Amino acid sequence: MKGIKKSLTEEYLYLDFSHQVEGCIFPLHTSVTLFLLSYCDCKLFKVCLVLTRESTDVSLLSVLSQDVEIQTISRQELPAIVQSCHLPAVVETPDNFCRAGLAVVLRHIIHKSCEADPSKKEILELLGFKKTCLKACAEVSQWTRLCEITIPLAIENFLKESFNQHLTIPAEILQLEKKLSEPVRVHNDDKLRRQKLKQQKAARVGPSLAQEKIKSKVHVQETSEDVDSSSRSLELQVALSKLTVQEEPATPNREPSHIRKAKASDLPPLEHVFAEGLYFTLTDIVLLPCIHHFLLIICKKLSEKLVEFPLLAAWYQRIQEVPRVKTAASQCGIHFFQLPELPSTSDEPHPNLNGAPGVEEQNEPSFIGGPRPTMTKLMEKGIEAVFSPHPCPAWTLDWDHLPVAVSPKEGKMSSDRALRKQQQLNNLVYVVANQAKPGDRIVDFCSGGGHVGIVLAHMLPSCQVTLIENKELSLIRAKKRSDELGLSNVWFIQANMEYFTGMFNIGVALHACGVATDMVIELCIKTRASFVTCPCCYGFIQNTSKFNFPKSEQFKKTLSYKEHMILCRFADQTAVQLPAPRRLVGKQCMCLVDLDRARAAEEHGYSVQVISMEPESCSPKNNMIVGVPI
Repeated sequence: MKGIKKSLTEEYLYLDFSHQVEGCIFPLHTSVTLFLLSYCDCKLFKVCLVLTRESTDVSLLSVLSQDVEIQTISRQELPAIVQSCHLPAVVETPDNFCRAGLAVVLRHIIHKSCEADPSKKEILELLGFKKTCLKACAEVSQWTRLCEITIPLAIENFLKESFNQHLTIPAEILQLEKKLSEPVRVHNDDKLRRQKLKQQKAARVGPSLAQEKIKSKVHVQETSEDVDSSSRSLELQVALSKLTVQEEPATPNREPSHIRKAKASDLPPLEHVFAEGLYFTLTDIVLLPCIHHFLLIICKKLSEKLVEFPLLAAWYQRIQEVPRVKTAASQCGIHFFQLPELPSTSDEPHPNLNGAPGVEEQNEPSFIGGPRPTMTKLMEKGIEAVFSPHPCPAWTLDWDHLPVAVSPKEGKMSSDRALRKQQQLNNLVYVVANQAKPGDRIVDFCSGGGHVGIVLAHMLPSCQVTLIENKELSLIRAKKRSDELGLSNVWFIQANMEYFTGMFNIGVALHACGVATDMVIELCIKTRASFVTCPCCYGFIQNTSKFNFPKSEQFKKTLSYKEHMILCRFADQTAVQLPAPRRLVGKQCMCLVDLDRARAAEEHGYSVQVISMEPESCSPKNNMIVGVPI
């Protein structure tokens, strides 16, 4: 970063750079980010390529527009806050607010591009109908995980092994092909499917999208004179209308009676035009560099395999005709090629699709009956819902004499809710403050608006406090409160937890939903840090790519996954509106679920207590799991 003077408005974009082979920039996350910058014609960031190893290949510096300032730096030159994160990352000066992770960074680039030029409405459309494209965390969304993490990694490995004679098709590509074969769901689903039924009856059922991939192209300059709109599928008409910023195909006010009265089950499904359905979105931007290089290797070395991916091939052909995509791709070293003609596809699904794991598959058990048989089963093994004593039930912060910006009352909440939030903070702050030593690093996971982290930073000025939150607006509110207080010991990181790699001494999380609590505990165990967590949303707990439940050996020997899920389901039944006996059972289930978490941490060399907050009325979810490495 030598020789560059920063202003208060500058943002630096840090990208890993390993090497470049035949137009493929490694890692692919960097290729994707550069492609989006080019597509958005975004020159707002100073781009820094962080060398992951010694490399003399700096040809990439001339790839983007000369208006974009690009330089290479070493990892040691990264700002300290970025050294705690996986790249890509964006940092606002003065280097205490960082956005990290592919999806978070890409969404930020789109928002900044639109802020700079509000006329670029088509760029904002990349975020989808509700502006939520790839917003869900990869930890909880299998689709985000597939697109953001597993496909880029799988393709990178595939490219590295491409010199081998016996290449294996990545399972993630089979998943994507299967995903493209599934019916599309959109906000006006019923209306469009009835229009498609009308179109099919008029044309006596035309070709599928995969079959018309060559003759039907989506292009900004395509008009009704160029291609008869009646020969296009409804999906292509809708996609075209979106890309040309026109209204969707005009339809009569009232459909014919036989169309209006058709049962929903009899309506034809909508087929994919793009990765998430009918519209070109950020997901297509992420997938394009990955699928391009995958298909390039397939055509060169395994051309006979191409027939197994008719939907990916159709998508690849179609995406090239989206306005500005070819130009943006060529600026990033991606040069599209023409796929060989595929034989006509039959209506029978390819056998590979049947064997590919589904993206949205869940091993969700069915629930019958209540939790008592499960609780009895545990009791017979000597496992009961018993809490450790609270270390100081009457302790409280002197809220009346703290600065206004420290208190939850500063937020937009009722006085009753603010009081309960203060009571929750009393519990967490007491435990953390009694563990913290000068110089400790404390991380507030799932920090929201900073209720926990801001108090800790104010009360413990000799400690460095980091707030990690996926929701941008919440973190911006937290930073505003911190600035009002003049705090200099706080970092703000907008990222999924998986992208945080820093070392720390204490991890804290107030009401981290579902498996987020388990992720916090896992990160703490990994760094041998203490943890103080208050779980929430037990009903959202389920097996994931990272966790299987029950977690502890003691519970695994006693309960099945289904039985454990029964406990989780009933652990959510603690609301004050419920009858007292039912709330008591819910509280016992909460304790048992958290005991399983505690036992699992103990197996990793921790001393763990499950404590009930005081007063219990401070929250329906009033458990604390406190762990200290032995």
